[in-house]
Amino acid sequence: MSGEVERVAALLHEAGETHHVVYRIVDGIDPDWASWYADWLIRLSELPTILKMTPVRSELIFELVRLDREFSQSKPTESWERFYARQLLERFEPAN
Repeated sequence: MSGEVERVAALLHEAGETHHVVYRIVDGIDPDWASWYADWLIRLSELPTILKMTPVRSELIFELVRLDREFSQSKPTESWERFYARQLLERFEPAN
């Protein structure tokens, strides 16, 4: 699982950097950032392959917003990317 956490964390980091480039004119400010991230993660990254399923876009948006709030409130010592990655892997774990 730790290898998958690192892979998803790397995708989240790449999404963050890409988002900042796309929204550079407004210094990365995007009130609907979670929609952009969800779209990028589902359509333009390996996330569906890692999860072994493609999340419903609206559900991924919800999870990203929830994780943002949770991360801001709990202020963990790990990076936001690792925090989100662990949670997303647990949330979208394929049913056997």
